[in-house]
Amino acid sequence: MALRTALRFGLLLVVMGAGPVVAAARIYCCHDESGKQVCGDILPSACYGRAYRELGQSGRTSRVVEAPLTAEQRAARAAEERQRQERQRVLDEQRRKDQALLNTYGSVKDIEVMRNRAESNLAASIKAAEERIAEIRKHRKKFENEAEFYKNRTLPAEVAKGLRDADYEIRAQESVIDSKRKDMEATRLKYDEDLRRFLDIEKRAAERR
Repeated sequence: MALRTALRFGLLLVVMGAGPVVAAARIYCCHDESGKQVCGDILPSACYGRAYRELGQSGRTSRVVEAPLTAEQRAARAAEERQRQERQRVLDEQRRKDQALLNTYGSVKDIEVMRNRAESNLAASIKAAEERIAEIRKHRKKFENEAEFYKNRTLPAEVAKGLRDADYEIRAQESVIDSKRKDMEATRLKYDEDLRRFLDIEKRAAERR
């Protein structure tokens, strides 16, 4: 078989100058299921579903065609591609976040300045709410004093409403304080993380230089 194939290929090479149709000749070779090399000027049936080589006019391999993937191989390759895309997505997202951080801060000092400003604003809001509660309680005291005269009796509508309104506003201000304190903790965590990332970016940039 190998000898016949060589002779056929030799004849093809000899007559290559005969015309453009002959000059375009190709030989296809693969290994069959027993491992024996099979060649032909058209793709041999033994090569169907297998990897094969295409030999050019010089007798050298001009192209290699891989064997079709099995269902398991296709699934594995698809899984690998999804993992690659996910790694790339994470990488791109990190680059985007890093750039956004660098667009926001020019130095560590900038981070500290913005942290102090944010915390000061929140502290001022908490203080204002606490002062408002003190005012409301002071105002409520008037209704409490009036209510003393009506022990075991129905309170006048104005007194009852004054007490209810004061309690409602106190609860509202306490809710504001609770929310602002949570914001304060979140702000501290945010700027701690921004500082950590900024220093990490600076470190990586220094290592590349």
